[in-house]
Amino acid sequence: MPQKYLNKILRAPVYAVADETPLEFAPRLSKKLDNHVQLKREDLQPVFSFKLRGAYNKLVHLPEKQRSKGVIAASAGNHAQGVALSAQHLNIPATIVMPTTTPQIKVDAVVAYGARTMLFGDSYDEACAHAEALAKQKKLTFIHPFDDVDVIAGQGTVGMEILRQHAEPIHSLFVPVGGGGLIAGVAAYVKAICPHTRIIGVEPEDTPTLHRAMKAGRRVTLKQVGLFADGVAVRQVGKETFHIARQLVEEVVLVTTDEICAAIKDIFEDTRSIAEPAGALAVAGMKRYVSENQISGEKLVGIVSGANMNFDRLRNVAERAEIGEQREALIAVHIPEIPGSFLKFCSLLKKRSITEFNYRYADESDAYVFCGIELGHGDEERRQLLQLLTENGYTATDLTDNETAKLHIRYMVGGHAPKVMHEKLFRFQFPERPRALLDFLAQVGTRWNISLFHYRNHGAAYGRVLIGIQLKSNKEKRAFTASMDELGYRYWDESDNPAYHIFASP
Repeated sequence: MPQKYLNKILRAPVYAVADETPLEFAPRLSKKLDNHVQLKREDLQPVFSFKLRGAYNKLVHLPEKQRSKGVIAASAGNHAQGVALSAQHLNIPATIVMPTTTPQIKVDAVVAYGARTMLFGDSYDEACAHAEALAKQKKLTFIHPFDDVDVIAGQGTVGMEILRQHAEPIHSLFVPVGGGGLIAGVAAYVKAICPHTRIIGVEPEDTPTLHRAMKAGRRVTLKQVGLFADGVAVRQVGKETFHIARQLVEEVVLVTTDEICAAIKDIFEDTRSIAEPAGALAVAGMKRYVSENQISGEKLVGIVSGANMNFDRLRNVAERAEIGEQREALIAVHIPEIPGSFLKFCSLLKKRSITEFNYRYADESDAYVFCGIELGHGDEERRQLLQLLTENGYTATDLTDNETAKLHIRYMVGGHAPKVMHEKLFRFQFPERPRALLDFLAQVGTRWNISLFHYRNHGAAYGRVLIGIQLKSNKEKRAFTASMDELGYRYWDESDNPAYHIFASP
């Protein structure tokens, strides 16, 4: 298998548009992990992503007849820019179909490279289906983002450079995984030259595409994919990429959103560059792998695959990085509403710093505090802190891993609404496009009353919305959820969430 791709990778003429990116030593990460860590800086490509390599290698191998008719691709970001720049360099007409939720900055970047853009659908799947239909209708060549031999070979040049730049044996090489094009190409080359180097894929916990496939021994299609690391939000790994990965990839590590945020911070501290969430996956996976396997003194490499980060996502990343590093605990604490209670509570924390403190008067006898507390020794200290509070008579609820608390409740600490009756709480993902809210409200119509609404923009393709709806019976609740299923927005029932009951429920 590796030999089949070796010649294709060696002969891939990607450097007409792509750069040979540096392999940089990461001193802070190396010290933190007690290993020699180097980062392959694909975020420094002209389009800030490795995707340029595969796109160009595919286009340059097209027969002249196909080039003259033009190419079409579907993408919300990095693949779109790679195809657009490659097509511009080769003077090939290019059309890029992008979901209507694509941020304007990414649309503008594609237009700047001379491609025609077309906005269609709320998701990549809808945009891709439309692009494939147009390809057949207009006899255009569809450029697949990962499941193509030439695309895989182009991405494999990343592995070729790593081995050229790193003369000593590498213990483990960590690669972010979406559809599998990068890990397939890198594994094919590296395993042909250095078969003892371990290839470790990294995926978000909420998008375990390759992980599930490796476990099942066949490709699986995920019902839903996570939104935070949108660069790898793929429901099914490619057929060819899986064929390669199942033979050459040793393991797939899954990481949380908080761990990805912490990895973005780690990369920034060593490089002063900001990786996109998908671009930081390799570092997040490396940290978890080292911790779980007690590895030290080894040569480790992580691929920083991209830096197409929307600026307005940085606030959310910064807020969650400390949790991902296990340096902060989020806790709801019930304290008595008497003079001196704050002082007593803070004195109990001793030298621990308070990173966040939200308070709302509840009644004459009770108060509830939503607080962030700095940790020095991770999860073990968090458990000790909760035990300390309990032993001193406080009712404390750990919200550190509570997604609703982190996305919404921390911004809503303002007391209860005792006059609101029959409220049920739902967490939604709205597509970030015009009319998304209007479509929701039209579906609600006059049948149900909205009693709570919180929305916070995170610079992603989907907005996170928390909604309270007054539903008087189980029958009415079933009717509401059936209506929401018809609307098609993803949602969760959060009515039993402890953060809601402590800070916001009627």
